[in-house]
Amino acid sequence: MADHATHDGTETIGQEFVEAARLASAFASDGQNAVLVAQLAGVIAASIKNGGKVLAIGNGGSCADAIHFCEELTGRYRGDRPSIPAIVCADPGHITCTANDYGFDQIFSRWVEGLGNENDVLIAMSTSGNSTNVIKAVEAAKKQGLHVALLLGKDGGKLVAQGDTEFIVPGKTADRIQELHMLALHALVGAIERALGY
Repeated sequence: MADHATHDGTETIGQEFVEAARLASAFASDGQNAVLVAQLAGVIAASIKNGGKVLAIGNGGSCADAIHFCEELTGRYRGDRPSIPAIVCADPGHITCTANDYGFDQIFSRWVEGLGNENDVLIAMSTSGNSTNVIKAVEAAKKQGLHVALLLGKDGGKLVAQGDTEFIVPGKTADRIQELHMLALHALVGAIERALGY
């Protein structure tokens, strides 16, 4: 039985499950994370009530997480309620045009410049904290007066202390970090709904 487990990879898979559970437990046991989610939900709810919106950015898997987050705001999370305004930077026309004409480092910053208003909230994700296009978007958002919320990993990289709200989740690899980012985002959606009275 042990040999079978070694050859078919179930032992390694089991170790991945254990590591994911350990990191989620570490994240959950830090009470500051729940405080930050509640505070950010309050900021977003106030923005929405004043005609603002949520903008979300990330590369690769973080882009997929940003899409997931925004669709649960504009669409549905756990129950029926009015749509909550949220836009993710995932439009291939914008991304390819901007990358071609200005360089990939500008794809998010130009999007923030075009769509961001002072009353909005930017959710920016980078597992390393060193993605140049995310850094430039954060700089653009700060210039325009947006509230910047950062979801980071490892040591937070160059983005440490660059946001108004900041999560640095445990984990050494992008996959484990992104799983915790999505956990935080799911909790945030529910907290936003409650803050808006839904």
